[in-house]
Amino acid sequence: MDARTTKIIGILNREYPNPRPFLNFETPFQLLVATILSAQCTDERVNIVTKELFKVGGTPEQLLALGPRKVMALIRTTGFFNAKTKSLLGAAHAILEEYGGEVPNNLESLQKLPGVGRKTASVVLTQAFGVPAFPVDRHVHRVALRLDLTRATTADKADLDLRRAIDKKYWISTHIQMISHGRKICKPKPRCSECPLLDYCPFGKAQQKILAAKKFSKEKFVEKR
Repeated sequence: MDARTTKIIGILNREYPNPRPFLNFETPFQLLVATILSAQCTDERVNIVTKELFKVGGTPEQLLALGPRKVMALIRTTGFFNAKTKSLLGAAHAILEEYGGEVPNNLESLQKLPGVGRKTASVVLTQAFGVPAFPVDRHVHRVALRLDLTRATTADKADLDLRRAIDKKYWISTHIQMISHGRKICKPKPRCSECPLLDYCPFGKAQQKILAAKKFSKEKFVEKR
């Protein structure tokens, strides 16, 4: 890990100490369900939905016993409920039939489950099993691009870049910290002037130069008038 990346990690550790998962769960299966539901949905909404869902469908057996209509009704407010119901029931069935009722703890097997891509599999690995991985959601991707830690146009390729750029021992904490930073400061419309990472951010520095140039032009216009 180079000196610049080490500085970035140090600042993230200072600004976002003791990072914790955003989704509520008690078992690897519950985390898998919550992560599938989180697609195109806020973590807050997912936690509200799973609080009720896990009372009656917190295991693969219970979820399958509910059937599609009941599952659909319980998860409707997370959006895309038809596709998510199919993924949840398909994953529950595969876990029972192929993995003895236990959620697999490796990336390859997790990605074979219905509705589970690399990001979802990585979230389960890191947060349920403590296995180092680097889940890349839209916040992580945006922050990583702006910090020039990746130039990849897809999340899966950015994942690989971040694994190369950052020491493995920081993967689990850093991905959560980058999500927090993307939600708080490095939003689609960023708050660069407030960013503790500004000195190490090419995007932020460029934005500040643009703002300074606009301010200068406005001041010169006022003078001429």
